[in-house]
Amino acid sequence: MQIVDWNRADAAARARVLQRPARNAANNVRAGVERLIAQVRADGDHALRLLTRRFDGIEIGALEVADAEFTAAEAQLDGTLKAAMARAAERIRRFHEATAPQAVRVEIAPGVQCERVLRPIQRVGLYAPAGSAPLPSTVLMLAIPAQLAGCPDVVLCTPPGADGACDAAILYAARQCGVRRVFRLGGAQAIAAMALGTASVPRCQKLFGPGNPWVTEAKQQVAALPDGPAIDMPAGPSEVLVIADDAADPRLLAADLLSQAEHGADSQVLLVSPDRATIERTLQEIERQCADLPRVALARQSLGASHAVCVRDLAEAIALSNDYAPEHLILQVREARALLPEVHSAGSVFLGAWSPESVGDYGSGTNHVLPTDGHARAWSGVSVASFLKQITVQELDANGLRGIGPDTVVLARAERLEAHARAVTLRLVALAGAP
Repeated sequence: MQIVDWNRADAAARARVLQRPARNAANNVRAGVERLIAQVRADGDHALRLLTRRFDGIEIGALEVADAEFTAAEAQLDGTLKAAMARAAERIRRFHEATAPQAVRVEIAPGVQCERVLRPIQRVGLYAPAGSAPLPSTVLMLAIPAQLAGCPDVVLCTPPGADGACDAAILYAARQCGVRRVFRLGGAQAIAAMALGTASVPRCQKLFGPGNPWVTEAKQQVAALPDGPAIDMPAGPSEVLVIADDAADPRLLAADLLSQAEHGADSQVLLVSPDRATIERTLQEIERQCADLPRVALARQSLGASHAVCVRDLAEAIALSNDYAPEHLILQVREARALLPEVHSAGSVFLGAWSPESVGDYGSGTNHVLPTDGHARAWSGVSVASFLKQITVQELDANGLRGIGPDTVVLARAERLEAHARAVTLRLVALAGAP
């Protein structure tokens, strides 16, 4: 990581700091995903097996995980891990229950009732990555809100390992969250399978989950198909922006930055501070902590596309963060909560020295499936609302139509839509002649 003096940088230099790492061969990824989707559309399960052989290097028979594999996975896991997952699941469930949308009914005017009713999406497809690091936590983050929303049909795809089996912790998490159908499929082909449907994989109405650039591109492409599924959000490689003042502990800052850098070579981390000494000590600490990281090679690649930025003050740091719109924002400053009202664009915020981003990843209660690549400017993380359709209803009695009907007629005629107006005037005439 190089130190950038924000107030000495010109517009081009500032843009480079805020630019995400270039995705490898973006045009090739786009074209490659198009070909994969076409293959799955044409050849279904056969294409899925060929693509699994090509990308994962294994032959698979049955695409769907059998009941016996769930049982074996549970027996394989350490009891400590299962207990930690259960506690994390309970915290996630409590937060998502408390923040779930509620049905509403309001009398807007005398005789005019308006309401919002909630209906679950009937079939949803979840994707849990398992490439360089299997992510059972993602299963909890997706399946628990789906379960709370009441989705009757939940499908999960996750890449198989070298032995053709799915990660045991992912299977255990799925079963604990009520997911009964899991497929050993990864990458863009898994997204295509859930979007289009095959003989084995059911077609889904909305797709959820993070992934590599191929997965993210596949989600966006299938969502653009004429009858394609909805998607949760663009959720690609992970990122964090840390704002620190001179009271922040460089050891903790370094640990937070490395916790995201180790996700993968295409992850990005930013440290922003008005105190150059804190930045310099943190960079030294990063070097020290890197020495014994198992995933040091990935972390160093990520750090090569990352920046430490020295700003004038914390207000400038927040403005920079809002422009960048990070997936994760950590505020390691004396009065972290005081800065929160100024945060306008971030996937999830972590306040103070004792709130590491890691707790959000594994079960503080919030969701870790969050918008990346600056999409936090307009998108939100996954919640129960993501799995629901919110349908509005209106019911008028005769007095209600008498009361608001004339306004409707005026507005309809202002837009030169006479049939709209007539749908009301005919009823008003009928009411006028009613005994």
